[in-house]
Amino acid sequence: MEKKNSEEKEIQQLKKRFHDLADKSFRQGVYTYTGFLGLGDQELFWQEEPRLKYAGYELNGGFEGAERVLVRFGAREELGYEEEFPIACLLIRPLARKFADDLSHRDFLGALTNLGIERSILGDIRVGEGQACLFCLRSIAEFICENLVQVKRTSVTCSPETEARLIPGEEPEKRCLHVPSLRADAVLARVYDMSREKSAELFRTGKVYISGRRCENHSRQLKTGETVNARGYGKFVLVGEPRETRKGRLTVEAEVYR
Repeated sequence: MEKKNSEEKEIQQLKKRFHDLADKSFRQGVYTYTGFLGLGDQELFWQEEPRLKYAGYELNGGFEGAERVLVRFGAREELGYEEEFPIACLLIRPLARKFADDLSHRDFLGALTNLGIERSILGDIRVGEGQACLFCLRSIAEFICENLVQVKRTSVTCSPETEARLIPGEEPEKRCLHVPSLRADAVLARVYDMSREKSAELFRTGKVYISGRRCENHSRQLKTGETVNARGYGKFVLVGEPRETRKGRLTVEAEVYR
């Protein structure tokens, strides 16, 4: 009960924060920003969105398709000027790749949180080719560059990188699937080799997000280009146009990230 009350308090505090930032932007004529929001916190934003849109808003995580994003309150048409999101891109790479550990997303995140950095200051971490691209608030970038010197047992260097967003992240597994329809529960069940009943349960328990929005409607029809996140399983993107087989089923392609 105490844990539930604590979680509810945090939820109400975050919702209040959204309204305070929207109000400040609207009244003072300035842009205001949240910290980086994960999918759960983004859902809280969308719950409040009808009561926040008067101030204008935009979401940005530093690159297209980012999972963690900032919300910026303020409409450029009303404020009369444009302002960049305060997001920095940092490139983290081993000093000597020959002796580097095989580093994962969890390894990089752990090293950053060990520096005492709160998760809301950090955006996505894209790992690939033995290095990582970190998106973070610009205000913390210099501190990270000066203090992040080791990830696990690997000595690393960290520097600002304007082209860091071009670093390849984890390569998805490209899969061709045969499904009875584009119902979200049917596609998700096929992607993760689970029963339709288990797939539907993930929707009912609020563990599925489609294009950043929580989805509890398991019969929702998926569209090409949509990203589906299933907590505990990973995410996938529906790509290409579905094709009907001779037996009346559909063939779809998905890029699956574990």
